[in-house]
Amino acid sequence: MNGKVHTAEELPVPPDLINPFVHHLELSTTYDKIKTAVFTVIVLPVRVLAILLLLMMAWILACVGLMGLSEKELRQRPITGWRRKLNPMICALGKSTYQVGGMKLIVKGRQASRKEAPILVVAPHSTFLDAGITYVTGFPSIIVRRESGLNPFIGKLINYTQPVYVWREDPNSRQNTIKEIIDRATSDQDWPQVLIFPEGTCTNRSCLITFKPGAFYPGVPIQPVCIRYPNKLDTVTWTWEGPGALKLLWLTLTQVHSSCEIEFLPVYTPNDEEKHDPKLYANNVRHLMAKTLGIPVSDYTYDDCRLMTKAKRMNLPFASGLVEVQKLRQKLGLTQTNIEEKILIQSPHIITNEGGQISYKEFARRLEVPSTSEVLQQLFRMYDKDCTGIIDFREYLLGVLVISKASNAGEMVELAFKIFDRGGEGKVTQADTSKALYHTLAVPSEEAQRVFRQIDTTGRGYITFDEFRQYSKWKSEYSHIFLRHGEEEEKKAAPKLHVCDYNNANYKTKAE
Repeated sequence: MNGKVHTAEELPVPPDLINPFVHHLELSTTYDKIKTAVFTVIVLPVRVLAILLLLMMAWILACVGLMGLSEKELRQRPITGWRRKLNPMICALGKSTYQVGGMKLIVKGRQASRKEAPILVVAPHSTFLDAGITYVTGFPSIIVRRESGLNPFIGKLINYTQPVYVWREDPNSRQNTIKEIIDRATSDQDWPQVLIFPEGTCTNRSCLITFKPGAFYPGVPIQPVCIRYPNKLDTVTWTWEGPGALKLLWLTLTQVHSSCEIEFLPVYTPNDEEKHDPKLYANNVRHLMAKTLGIPVSDYTYDDCRLMTKAKRMNLPFASGLVEVQKLRQKLGLTQTNIEEKILIQSPHIITNEGGQISYKEFARRLEVPSTSEVLQQLFRMYDKDCTGIIDFREYLLGVLVISKASNAGEMVELAFKIFDRGGEGKVTQADTSKALYHTLAVPSEEAQRVFRQIDTTGRGYITFDEFRQYSKWKSEYSHIFLRHGEEEEKKAAPKLHVCDYNNANYKTKAE
């Protein structure tokens, strides 16, 4: 920018912002739809049966290999002898499940030995199908929740890798996990290599998000491993906003063929500075892997996923965009100052001036950020979708405050009515009611206008939040909005209000 101050009219056209937690998948061509239908009837049953048989055989081998071993013994010393010799057979069966499912596992480079690199760092992590790398790498120890190991079927295969378990009920779980990783990586015993997905969650492979430092605390050499899915139709990406696991599995198994590339990079040996700074070590490895993959890095973290989960559970229509807003606010220091909440409490009158329409310079002034800030310009662009140089400040405030101040749909709508109340008297016009309901519940404009007319039967030109709440109680399609938590649990069958079904239970599983 060379220090140039852009006026609202001069702000460049907004670039496409990377959101690693969104994946859109649709069968767009007639050929794809016909092929999927035919393969669903003819090929899918055969592939599913073959996969189940192979997994059953692998499970039996794992059960045999674990006979006579307690969980304590599995954590204290590595498997040896005839039990260790079962590993290649289990891995061969595991790789076969991918082959019979129509997916080819392509390996590039050479896997280092445990002596060369005790830890394998794998990225990007984008799907449950990434589990195939455990078979390719000879069943290394993985980091997994303790609950997963209790599963009577998949738990046997997990336990055979001698995983590093994360005990969620333990308040010291993080420290204990790091300690165990360090012990494994520096041990003289012949433990399996430790395999870690340092991103900690699934993304759409558009960038590498922040690496958790757990794999880098031991300060030992690691081997970076890159995963690619170079397929015409991406049927594998499983992230926070997009198709669920069953749909992805169905579409993957109904492809003629697909592939997964696993590339082993040269072993990365940390220097003295990296050994004493795990975050620096993690960041340098991330940049190396991103360069190899030809994708950028991004400072998104697992905490952003938790934010998106909350937004999903509240049925916010623009949850993924709110994550981007929060990241930009963090860069600007706004999460520390909470300037938006102060504006709402101390200066509500400036929110509604001219219907909330403000320019970029006014936006910078209200947030008390220099207008020369490129990050602030990027934040402004997110709301200036038509590139007019003008945004509705109320939309920005609502998006920011709804995450921090609202815990359910009712509080969310109440906050929206407060922000879109131009006169500060609790009276919201028809146009502003439409905006309030659209930005909180994704209610279409025509539907919002119909609701407004049904409440404002005398033609006053405004409604209040209390009137909307009373109206909602008598309308089945809106009644769930103001239910208390206990009532909501009892009334799960209540229809939802014009909101996309994001399969909240699925998102909860991912977050856990």
